[in-house]
Amino acid sequence: MAEELDGGLGQSQPAGTVVTALAMVLTLAALAWAADIPRMLGLLPIDEQFNAFILAIAVAMVFLSVRMRKRTRGPAPWYDIAAAIVGMAAALYVAYDYRALSDSIALSPVHGTVVGAILLALVLEGLRRVSGNVLTIVLLIFIAYGFFGHLIPGDFQGRHVRPEGLLLYLSLDVNGVFGSVFGVAATIVVTFLFFGALLNKSGGGDFFNDLAIAAFGRSRGGSAKVAVVSSLLFGTISGNAVANVVVGGIVTIPMMIRAGYKRHDAAAIEAVASTGGQLMPPVMGAAAFIMAELLGVAYSEIAIAAAIPAVLYYIALYIQSDLEAGKSGIAAVPASEIPPARAVLIEGWVFIVPVVVLIGGLFWLNQTPEMAALYSSLAVIACGVVGGYRGRRMTARHVFESLVETGRTSLDLLMIAAAAGFIIGILNVTGLSFALTVALVHIGGGSPALLLLLAAAIAIVLGMGMPTVGVYVLLAALVAPALTEVGIPAIAAHLFVLYFGMLSMTTPPVAVAAYAAASIGQADFMKTGLAGVRFGWSAYIVPFLFVMSPNLLMQGHWFDVALACITATLGIYLVTVGVVGYMLRPVGPAFRLAFATSGILLMIPANAFPGAIWTDIAGFVIGVGLILWELGALRRTRSAPQKAL
Repeated sequence: MAEELDGGLGQSQPAGTVVTALAMVLTLAALAWAADIPRMLGLLPIDEQFNAFILAIAVAMVFLSVRMRKRTRGPAPWYDIAAAIVGMAAALYVAYDYRALSDSIALSPVHGTVVGAILLALVLEGLRRVSGNVLTIVLLIFIAYGFFGHLIPGDFQGRHVRPEGLLLYLSLDVNGVFGSVFGVAATIVVTFLFFGALLNKSGGGDFFNDLAIAAFGRSRGGSAKVAVVSSLLFGTISGNAVANVVVGGIVTIPMMIRAGYKRHDAAAIEAVASTGGQLMPPVMGAAAFIMAELLGVAYSEIAIAAAIPAVLYYIALYIQSDLEAGKSGIAAVPASEIPPARAVLIEGWVFIVPVVVLIGGLFWLNQTPEMAALYSSLAVIACGVVGGYRGRRMTARHVFESLVETGRTSLDLLMIAAAAGFIIGILNVTGLSFALTVALVHIGGGSPALLLLLAAAIAIVLGMGMPTVGVYVLLAALVAPALTEVGIPAIAAHLFVLYFGMLSMTTPPVAVAAYAAASIGQADFMKTGLAGVRFGWSAYIVPFLFVMSPNLLMQGHWFDVALACITATLGIYLVTVGVVGYMLRPVGPAFRLAFATSGILLMIPANAFPGAIWTDIAGFVIGVGLILWELGALRRTRSAPQKAL
């Protein structure tokens, strides 16, 4: 996305200046709204008016900065300029006169219908330009259903809505384009993007990367462990898998290849680690904020529930990287490339402060996510000015660049959120949401296990080629209600579809994050995707476990939660030994199967079903026996030459 923006503006200084100004206005407006400044000034616009104002800026920026054909460079053609002006005018008119327009929906005003048609058409084209064809085709299918769904026979027949009524509903109702999903993107997501941009400009990103190298670079396979930990740290802030791959992979993928990892394995490790950043609190990316809005719960509740599954995800990846290094004889990072940990901490410790401010605001002071992000951003600026890192000090120019960068990088999310608003509106007004829930429950036969398998498959298929935010919103509307209908807790259902929607980023045939990493590592795309499935195996199992037991979502007695964490961690280790085929030495096929079986038995939570405690006991006994056998075999192997002498 950034490349397209820069390329599209490189030969058009006036358009570039306009887009830069619009980007800064967009970010400043979002920050002001998050800080409740309009109310302080005595202005009382409603959420939908603010959302329409942000969409006006976003639409204009998309058509001025992203060409119709992605490879096209140069100034914006006249039709893009016209589209930018018309789209901006239509959205600004909604922002100005929203109350009167929404009150007159029943009268089907012609001017409101025209505005709705303009916004729908331009958001559709803007979505295609920033996110590609897959999500655009999905939106087109829903639009077609909105207009013609009443003609479909059977259970999926939609409610008949007049074309003008549909356009007015989608563009003016609170359940349409300017609803809660777009509001989350326009406020919470933008403020967190600003926080991340400031952290990188101030040197905080380099500090966390150096900290990972200093802490883990000296162990075997240190380069892969650095990739895992640095991607975790950066992904926690960015929440964008592809951006994480591009930013971190430029350093970590070549480092892993030099250390001895195969090209496709190095790319896969970075892709899987970067994808997991969307699961790791405290930020978790845009999808988690939207989840909190859809469920009507505090974001901190989502983050707490997601913590253990996210940690298990990274533990599995870390262990597998270590065992792969032992199996392949991959050494540590060269000492010349490892900065002294003491020097790193002394020079950059101040950047721990903004993270503490963020976590404290979210979990201790119960601040809204956007306010916590604002205070954290102020802390970054203060730390960057006072401390900095590697001799870099934050200046007013860095703050200005962060404002512009945030506005530009938010475009794809804003277009996706607008598209999600249209989809949710169509689901509501046509009754398709209810019909899909009934159909999925019927197909699943009322069985939660069968329905979960069906939901996982649907999530991976629908997620192919789609950004995580887009696929989550789609799955939250289409699949999650069916899961809750059969008794699965709402948070567990939504985290389940988020996990499997996210897995499309690393699951072939369309694995966007894996392919981005493969490009950096000059690796085979399909081999990278398949390796990503192998390295990210835990993400295909853990969602079923936390649906079976709320303990893994940090719900229940502390002892039960602790027991579930311990057994799941040990189970992950045993399964990983089976997947890699190495513990202290290479492990044969029969023992690999035994390790994997014992690990799966241990991973099943003790309260998943009556008698499940015995699976833990069996898995523990078998696993400990296998480990002791391997330790004894290693000792016998080492002592054999001495006996011969």
